[in-house]
Amino acid sequence: MLLQRLALCSRLKVGKWNASVNACPRLSRAASQAKLPLTRAHGKSFAHRSELKQAKRIVVKLGSAVVTRGDECGLALGRLASIVEQVAVLQNQGREMMIVTSGAVAFGKQRLRHEILLSQSVRQALHSGQNQLKHMTVPVLEARACAAAGQSGLMALYEAMFTQYSTCTAQILVTNLDFHDEQKRRNLNSTLHELLRMNIVPIINTNDAVVPPPEPNSDLQGVNVISIKDNDSLAARLAVEMKADLLIALSDVEGLYDSPPGLDDAKLIDIFYPGDQQSITYGTKSRVGIGGMEAKVKAALWALQGGTSVVIANGTHPKVTGHVITDIVEGKKVGTFFSEVKPAGPTVEQQAEMARHGGRTLAALLPEQRSEVICYLADLLTEKKDEILDANKKDMDLAASTGRLTPPLLKRLSLSSAKLNSLAIGLRQIAVSSQDSVGRVIRRTRVANNLELEQITVPIGVLLVIFESRPDCLPQVSALAIASGNALLLKGGKEAANTNRILHQLTQEALSIHGVKDAVQLVSTREEVEDLCRLDKLIDLIIPRGSSQLVRDIQRAAKGIPVLGHSEGVCHVYVDSDASIDKVIKIVRDSKCDYPAACNAMETLLVHRDLLRSPVFDQIIDMLRVERVKIHAGPRFASYLTFSPSEVKSLRTEYGDLECCIEVVDSMQDAIDHIHKYGSSHTDVIVTENEETAEQFLQQLDSACVFWNASSRFADGYRFGLGAEVGISTARIHARGPVGLEGLLTTKWVLRGDGHTAADFSEQGSMKFLHENIPIAPGLPGQRTSN
Repeated sequence: MLLQRLALCSRLKVGKWNASVNACPRLSRAASQAKLPLTRAHGKSFAHRSELKQAKRIVVKLGSAVVTRGDECGLALGRLASIVEQVAVLQNQGREMMIVTSGAVAFGKQRLRHEILLSQSVRQALHSGQNQLKHMTVPVLEARACAAAGQSGLMALYEAMFTQYSTCTAQILVTNLDFHDEQKRRNLNSTLHELLRMNIVPIINTNDAVVPPPEPNSDLQGVNVISIKDNDSLAARLAVEMKADLLIALSDVEGLYDSPPGLDDAKLIDIFYPGDQQSITYGTKSRVGIGGMEAKVKAALWALQGGTSVVIANGTHPKVTGHVITDIVEGKKVGTFFSEVKPAGPTVEQQAEMARHGGRTLAALLPEQRSEVICYLADLLTEKKDEILDANKKDMDLAASTGRLTPPLLKRLSLSSAKLNSLAIGLRQIAVSSQDSVGRVIRRTRVANNLELEQITVPIGVLLVIFESRPDCLPQVSALAIASGNALLLKGGKEAANTNRILHQLTQEALSIHGVKDAVQLVSTREEVEDLCRLDKLIDLIIPRGSSQLVRDIQRAAKGIPVLGHSEGVCHVYVDSDASIDKVIKIVRDSKCDYPAACNAMETLLVHRDLLRSPVFDQIIDMLRVERVKIHAGPRFASYLTFSPSEVKSLRTEYGDLECCIEVVDSMQDAIDHIHKYGSSHTDVIVTENEETAEQFLQQLDSACVFWNASSRFADGYRFGLGAEVGISTARIHARGPVGLEGLLTTKWVLRGDGHTAADFSEQGSMKFLHENIPIAPGLPGQRTSN
């Protein structure tokens, strides 16, 4: 049994721990173990979640609901094991971990109930000779007796679990007197510091076997006085006493809500600030324990006032328990974070709600009103170009001084008068093309007499666009969102912070002419992208604009929110045996060399086997050498050569530079099979003069864009005549390929009746289905034809 595995670490008592030091194998190397470079002056709590990574001394408080089973009799061993693992991981990183735990009463209750039932069954068997187990009752067990019976077992369990990670533990039982008696307080403080110095995890609990009942009216009073009436107040007092950087209080709720969590309109509070107590309505206490959310909040505010940051989170949810503590320390948005620094602007959740409200008003505008907003934004880009370029120069100078951006990224970051003029022209094109976008009738059906069904275009809702070092993306995407009636949250890279700020201000100025300023929001808080991707109740679609790594990270992090985009652009050009040499040279050069970093640039050149020792192949190689393209040989191509270029490491590589792979295939079908196996379903090209071969390639290849005798660089919204694009999608639902205005729309069904019911069309009903298609008249969106 787990409780019997107590070999490596001995339990340590306050004042008697020196005799047991050598029992732990880690103590001999404790003094020399490398520590994390985590140092900061205590006395001021962390202002932002992202700073929690710096926390060195951490107190983890485990509430009764976390430690105990649902029947309140015994411990939740699986849950406790995952918590122990996380604490051990953080301890092994060089952090100093302390645990304030409940559970002794529940553990003792289980043990005493077992003993009582066993004793009763024996007595009844001796006296009556009959099995009367089903009639046995267990008396009400006194909490202090349960605590006394459960303390040793609880500690033995912790020791056995931590032993699996070569981590030592020590038990410390405290009462109020240990904090209010000066000599005892100093002894306790000294013991805890010595244990931490030796890499031992102190496990602290109130001594419930002797502690008096909590006073119902006792409360936390000031910084120097605190009543240890439950483990919430104990954890707060201990954290301040030990100058801990972070207190993590785990309970059975996600965090702090603005009203009882069971209510429909209850909202989880991401960050709680002192002074916000008046806005909170507390519910009932948890199923076990003597505290409640109100006690947790008061204890958290007391600890915060003493310089310790606090997070209240759920430690019982099976999907998050295994990483809730490490997620908090990594700065992820988990639970409720208590902060003394209140930001000047709204939270990202508030911004999303503002955007949704503004987006609905935007969608209700007339098409020409939305066009006016976009045209005004285009005018502002040219009128305010000096201010924009000044802001962009600040970003460029900062990027150049830090040296963090590569030359291609610096080029993307840079704006010029010519680029702003081009942006303005593109925005005006969007304004013209958007006249019939929202509310357009796609299908109209007469279901029955006086029962008419329409399918019409509507905005998707709230879009989250995340982009890197491309400030010109902001007005482009804003114009597309405005044209399609969508609300928009923008998260740009910090390298373009100044440029993004001025461009967003101009966007909101344009939106203000029709009172929809809030429809486009710029997220400027210190919000992690991963946290934004979890706002599934506020965001309807995520559109990443940046590197393939960014797209992959967002696709991995998105929880319940669809992501429009592609993680890789492994594009192929297949040169068929019937290809024209002139077309081959032009298309391969443009596909690879025009803009190597683009997602639609060629990464793999597939060559028909018959062309290998022909003038066509020689000219291709000569052209690539002239363009200074580094060639990597595929496995089959390398087998044909005595001295080959470096063999490719992977046939799925997206080089994003003047590099490409060359591979040999036996036929057009072989090329298709290769692309299906190693491609990314982005853009693939065939170069051939054989129309039959080309048509087979176009029909059989399953990519978002498939071209015949045209460069892969044509996979672009502007070149497709879409005006501008929000990205290229390789998904198989909704939008695919270059996504412009149409890709930001969805549909809804509108049914107009005259008192119709489903019963009217039953066997006993009097009505019959017609299902007649009604021609859609040209004109304004939603315009109806006369019957």
